Amino acid sequence: MTSSVKNISVKDIQGKDVNLSSFEGKVLLIVNVASQCGLTPQYEGLENIYKTYKSQGLEVLGFPANEFLAQEPGTNEEIAAFCRGNFGVDFPMFSKIVVKGEGQHPLYKLLTTAIPKAQELPGGTLKARLKEKGLLTGSANDIAWNFEKFLIDRHGNIVNRFSPDVTPEDAMIKTAIETELNKK
Repeated sequence: MTSSVKNISVKDIQGKDVNLSSFEGKVLLIVNVASQCGLTPQYEGLENIYKTYKSQGLEVLGFPANEFLAQEPGTNEEIAAFCRGNFGVDFPMFSKIVVKGEGQHPLYKLLTTAIPKAQELPGGTLKARLKEKGLLTGSANDIAWNFEKFLIDRHGNIVNRFSPDVTPEDAMIKTAIETELNKK
């Protein structure tokens, strides 16, 4: 199985077809997002790193998903308005998709198969807290929660995966982004 996202098609937040090959030459940070999650403030950090690195070739791609305690119940229109109005989101947003379980979108099947385990925060407790509350379900390579992040190189290859509690501003993510941006 290929570990390139280039041949994956998705729909943007307005419902238009987008092939991820249109991002060829860009470094991508793909994130499953939700509007009613304790991690929702990460939208601000995602927008900040997008602004910081966009001119160098970074694109942040947000994929709303409702698999985790129904924390993204809105329509695509409501999600877009929420993101713009509350966090000034200017990075590309896509139509709501399934990132885990039955009906999982091919993009997330590819992402979670290519890199089965996310890098976690040193001393991070998110997975333990989710497990304790019975919310860490499925297989070991499944998306754990909202705001899990995947880094894609300029050629569409999946190169890294970060746990939801690794914030966009964390040095772990910034260093990985900068490393990929510096590759030609």
